[in-house]
Amino acid sequence: MKIGFIGLGQMGAGMAANLVKAGHEVTVYNRSPDKAAPLVALGATAAAHVAGACHGEVVMTMLADDRAVGDVAFGEGGIVASLPRGALHISCSTIGVDLSRRLADAHEKAGQRYVVATVFGRPEAAAAAKLFVVAAGAPGAVESSRTLLDTIGQRTYTMSESPEAANLVKLSGNFLIATVIEALGEAMALVGKGGVDLHAYLELLTSSLFNAPVYKTYGGFIVDRKFEPAAFAAPLGLKDIRLALAAAEELRVPLPMASLLRDRFITLLAQGGETLDWSAIGGLAARDAGEEKRK
Repeated sequence: MKIGFIGLGQMGAGMAANLVKAGHEVTVYNRSPDKAAPLVALGATAAAHVAGACHGEVVMTMLADDRAVGDVAFGEGGIVASLPRGALHISCSTIGVDLSRRLADAHEKAGQRYVVATVFGRPEAAAAAKLFVVAAGAPGAVESSRTLLDTIGQRTYTMSESPEAANLVKLSGNFLIATVIEALGEAMALVGKGGVDLHAYLELLTSSLFNAPVYKTYGGFIVDRKFEPAAFAAPLGLKDIRLALAAAEELRVPLPMASLLRDRFITLLAQGGETLDWSAIGGLAARDAGEEKRK
């Protein structure tokens, strides 16, 4: 299949590489051209501009935020203006529900198809094609994308015929992960200040009550204070919580925990955490308790 792939960050690079390895004809574009070099070495073609990645049957996007997606989609020579009629845009980015609706409307008016396929998993999962994919869109469009989604992930969950539903599910998932990180940080600050060995405590939690990858992964980061290099930077965590709150406000759903998490991310950034992984909010409770200073 002839595919364009736009956005070669830590997630997008692994996803695009798996498409190339699967034998697809992949044209890649990234605002920083040097990031395309490893993909070109695998057999991809580098495009000089967005339009250059939009001449095939499908274009996939994996970009950081609403602004980046909006610029690539709606800008001069962007996806909507360049993608052929009948071609498919698969949006994998974590963006707001409102922008996703705007994209769906624009693609429909242009005679193009649009599927949202958000993903759960960190960069190592993207590289290993072990992502969990959340898809939504018109049934025919989702079915057309299934081969590609199976190439980048280990399982695809189809949620709705409304594309923005997948964005809402993704935001809700990231909200839940951030809640786990904050709760783990608070619990560890409590027992740690009480003299409990945190590695033993984490082993207890993750082999009994909370035997799940999210607790094991982020619990390990918190215990070891392993917040760099960032696989998912703290500003992106704040962005996702803000988007979740915006969706909740529109739907009239109170999210008290999300409001707390927004403030925790702002605290982290105010204290110089711009370059840290979003799991660093799990270290704030120990700092608040005086543990960081005491150590």
